Amino acid sequence: MTKNDHFQEIYQQKAAQYHQMIEVEDVDSHLLAALQRITDFRGKFVLDLGSGTGRIPLLLQSLDVRMACLDLQRAMLLEQKNQRAKVGGNWGMVQGDMRVLPLADNCADVVIAGWAIGHLCSWFEDSWQDEIARILCEMHRTARCGGVLVILETMTTGSLFPAPPTPELARYYAFLEGEWGFEREVIQTDYQFCDVQDAVARTEFFFGSDLSEKIRQHGWARLPEWTGVWSKRLTN
Repeated sequence: MTKNDHFQEIYQQKAAQYHQMIEVEDVDSHLLAALQRITDFRGKFVLDLGSGTGRIPLLLQSLDVRMACLDLQRAMLLEQKNQRAKVGGNWGMVQGDMRVLPLADNCADVVIAGWAIGHLCSWFEDSWQDEIARILCEMHRTARCGGVLVILETMTTGSLFPAPPTPELARYYAFLEGEWGFEREVIQTDYQFCDVQDAVARTEFFFGSDLSEKIRQHGWARLPEWTGVWSKRLTN
């Protein structure tokens, strides 16, 4: 059975504040480079699951791509609509559940799920494998033959070295690689804030006071972060 948690409350009630945090993430632009190493996006149709306030479509919008973005939380999509307007974007958005996609078979060239699936490890403590498998099956179903699946997840924030931040996520990452055949690359996606005070102000609501104290101790205006990029190309 699912349960509410800290992050669900943020996604339901603090979408604008969340976007103010992530808009200064990946200061060295490693994420787009990593995605382009996986596939050429030109002319592709991209399905972005758990799209949130638009991190992936904002990253890809300057490329020659068509996109459809899905998220469970209406508040996140409303903020994404604001961000889309700022850049003059025209991609589609729909509210829905990643486990039951309202989309046809074989409709997308690239299916991405960014920083979204891992939450099910805590929302469904006793059945996370089954629930995540439902999403992975939907990703496979909606991708065309020769298409690409991409999953992005945290490899920790506030550390100089990458590692799964919890044992639950470590098991999930092993599940992606061992049971579902995904390959992993780890990239650095540091946040760059104006100063230490700005770093604390923008992150504490999400990451909590322990990270805030670490930011102060290290004097981090540039907050280290690592992201795992899992990918799989479909051949049949």
